[in-house]
Amino acid sequence: MKFSLSEEQRMVQSSAREFAERELLPRAAERDRKDLFPEVELRALGKLGLLGVNIPESYGGSEMGVVAYSVAMQEIARADASVAVAMGVTNMVGEVLCRFGTEEQKKKFVPRLTSGEAISGAFALSEPQAGSDPSAMRTTATRTARGYRLDGAKQWITSGDRAGVLVAWAKTDPAAGGKGISAFIVPGGTPGLSAGKHEDKMGLRGSSTVPLLFDGCELDESALLGKPGQGLSIALAALDGGRIGIASQAIGIATAAIETTRKYVKERHQFGKPLSANQAIQFRLADAYTEIDTARLLTFRAAFLKERGLPFLREAAMAKLYASEAAWRACDAAIQLHGGYGYTREYPVERYARDCRVTRIYEGTSEIQRIVIARSLMAHQERA
Repeated sequence: MKFSLSEEQRMVQSSAREFAERELLPRAAERDRKDLFPEVELRALGKLGLLGVNIPESYGGSEMGVVAYSVAMQEIARADASVAVAMGVTNMVGEVLCRFGTEEQKKKFVPRLTSGEAISGAFALSEPQAGSDPSAMRTTATRTARGYRLDGAKQWITSGDRAGVLVAWAKTDPAAGGKGISAFIVPGGTPGLSAGKHEDKMGLRGSSTVPLLFDGCELDESALLGKPGQGLSIALAALDGGRIGIASQAIGIATAAIETTRKYVKERHQFGKPLSANQAIQFRLADAYTEIDTARLLTFRAAFLKERGLPFLREAAMAKLYASEAAWRACDAAIQLHGGYGYTREYPVERYARDCRVTRIYEGTSEIQRIVIARSLMAHQERA
């Protein structure tokens, strides 16, 4: 059992960290304050190979594996979580197309994602009344002479108005419930596809989150991803892997928060000595670092299993659950240890807390992760 990164993984880490510190960190607060979408930064990530870390080189990816992807996500999120979430969904869409797409679909769309030409990918699954329960979606895909017509609405779609390539889910057989859902590739700008107003979010304000409307959106037969009725299994498979990305994002945010705090308590003096001399503060930091490292190990385990084609559903859920909850505790500690300054925008810890909070919600809430873990334990008690 090895607990060190390979030379290739360290190279990805170094490249991502250098880019993040040079290109992302200096303007992260400005992007947050002004709601600036990081289009230029995403195109640059494409040139670095970070929009297709686990995608084969034949489709423009880096083919560096899932552990390397997790490492890269941690470094990008440490500088700007808004950039990280757009990077994450783009990698996820690319992987979904590589796994379930035809050769023609992969050659047509995946290189656009990995290169940054498409700016971002989008994962159009959630709806106003269908979040944790995707089988309750109402968007339909009706057969036409040409292929399919999509009608319906999506909600909470990251990069939905910026994405050059979207994967959208709709019911091709409404009477069949979850078994009647299919997935479709929708190029950005397709007639009949429109985006609503940007959500005025608590955090991740540099990331665009919008509702989408499909109003008679006409698609060719070739837009179908996988087989009719396979959509729900495609979505769940993508979300399993996506949990590794969100866990990595949470770790990156938490690391930034605690590193900022560690430096602050060493410099800030009260009662004639630095805050870091107080055992209560030392213990708070010790607990946070321990939890972050635990989250990192859980996440690397899930990434390792996925990379080798082994079952990883439970491990990914554990990583996402623990990392997101631990990151929230770390950000809360960071604000507390900054005192009044932590509640102002003079220091970045308030932004880290706002950005961190959603990691306990999207791509499966903490409650959903517990359901996934519990079901796995009940079905496979021998692995407990």
